[in-house]
Amino acid sequence: MKNRFRQFGVLVLALLVIATAGCGTPQKVASPAQGKQLDGVTVDPNATLVVGLKGPVLTLDPANYRDLVTESVLRNIFDGLVTTTPDGKVVPEIAESWKTVSPTEWDFKIRKGVTFQDGTPLTVNDVKFTFDRLIKDGAINGKTSPRKGLLGPLKSIQIVNDRTVRFIFSSPWPIFLPMLAHEQIVPKAYVEKVGESYFAQHPIGAGPFKYVKGNLNSQIVLERYDKYYGGPPDLPPVGPAQVKTLIFQVIPENSTRLASLMSGDLQIAQAVPTDMVPQLQANKNVTVKMTGSTQMHMFEMNVKKAPFDKVQVRQAMNYGINMQQIVDKVLNGYAVRAAGPVLPSSPALDKSLKPYPYDPQKAKQLLREAGYPHGFPLVIDTEAINQVVAQAAASDLQKIGINATVRVWDWGVLKPLLVKGERDMVLTDWGNSDQDPSDLLGPTLRGNGRGNYSFYNNPEVNKLLDKANLSVNDTERYQLYGQAQKTIYDEAPWVFGYVMKNIEGMTKQVVNYRPSRDSMLTMMRVGIKAK
Repeated sequence: MKNRFRQFGVLVLALLVIATAGCGTPQKVASPAQGKQLDGVTVDPNATLVVGLKGPVLTLDPANYRDLVTESVLRNIFDGLVTTTPDGKVVPEIAESWKTVSPTEWDFKIRKGVTFQDGTPLTVNDVKFTFDRLIKDGAINGKTSPRKGLLGPLKSIQIVNDRTVRFIFSSPWPIFLPMLAHEQIVPKAYVEKVGESYFAQHPIGAGPFKYVKGNLNSQIVLERYDKYYGGPPDLPPVGPAQVKTLIFQVIPENSTRLASLMSGDLQIAQAVPTDMVPQLQANKNVTVKMTGSTQMHMFEMNVKKAPFDKVQVRQAMNYGINMQQIVDKVLNGYAVRAAGPVLPSSPALDKSLKPYPYDPQKAKQLLREAGYPHGFPLVIDTEAINQVVAQAAASDLQKIGINATVRVWDWGVLKPLLVKGERDMVLTDWGNSDQDPSDLLGPTLRGNGRGNYSFYNNPEVNKLLDKANLSVNDTERYQLYGQAQKTIYDEAPWVFGYVMKNIEGMTKQVVNYRPSRDSMLTMMRVGIKAK
């Protein structure tokens, strides 16, 4: 869910005083025919843009998933109250402006002229309905939205007037604005008329593209919504999308996805592996673009199962994997090593923590102390995108007597096994778009966290995280997170990994596209050169 798009001190000040934010002067909305010039290049308003995804789409209901690829697709169909720029700044989208009424109350004024793709106006009733679905237990066919946790202590949503809604929290929540960017507005009347299941298969949103047809595991076809209100004034060009048709193709296998890009079957390919960058750069028809990322990569060890129930073994794993060499050689320098469980770019980083050094002898000593002088068999589970790194780590572990092998899975198959605690060690990642540890340490290292595949559960760490999550004092929050980081570093439920750059490939026919730090694939402003 990460770019320093706001200083926490500023955000805290906003919580303490009534301040209006997000006001922008709307720009003239151009028709697709008028928008032929884009970034100084003539583009084809009738073009088709095909984007290759690294994995399947889980659903078309923006309230019923927890997955980055799915969110990337849905953000093209649905708009939210706010969104983020590619470098992470929060800007108004459906909301025209917002202000804090008190430390626990926020008012959002809805922009005029926004319609859903069936032509019906978007109103404050749709906004309230959207967030009620997200935070109320059993609101989606008797089940609770898996996105409820993304809204922190949000207690209720009230309609103030015909253009204003109020968000009421049980306690102050410093990261509300950046987290709000992950939620999109749905049409109340349509969802109530057709039902939750039908809506998930035939979505209608207020975004720049309307759904045409598709299969979640293979291809999603979208078409430009010509009556789109124009999108955020802060993100020009304002107006309908630049291409007529947008197709998302699911191609999990890296080499196949990149081959499709080089052949021209795709115009944009998500998640370029670092070892394939030189091959793409050598292709005269392809451009490689990259940016910083907020995606933490780590090896999670299941601390409930032997041998990882012993801290010496977990520390040995950190000493036994040459993580710096993986960053420098396997990832070709397109990554930054993490010393502990917090992003290196986070303002809450404890800079006193240094990465575990590569020390095979120390690792062997710790294994002997833990009762594993001859090592143990180990399967490292991961997805295809991380296979090369997992194999490098396995090779290092074999040198200290651990019989490590790698098994590659589709995430949809692997995740349920992780949730059940049936895997020993997994190389995975977690997005932290706001760079605040509450959205990284909370889900992955707090007891019972939704992404806690290590099953780490330290009561003292839990208390520190809970207290920090509710504090609006940056100094206090960072001190609490620092204490938690030190304990987690020492107890080592992860082999602490790295933050990769976000690398994407595109054909040279693509105009006005650059990767975003949070890996979202927003295609409204992207064009294709006219022939």
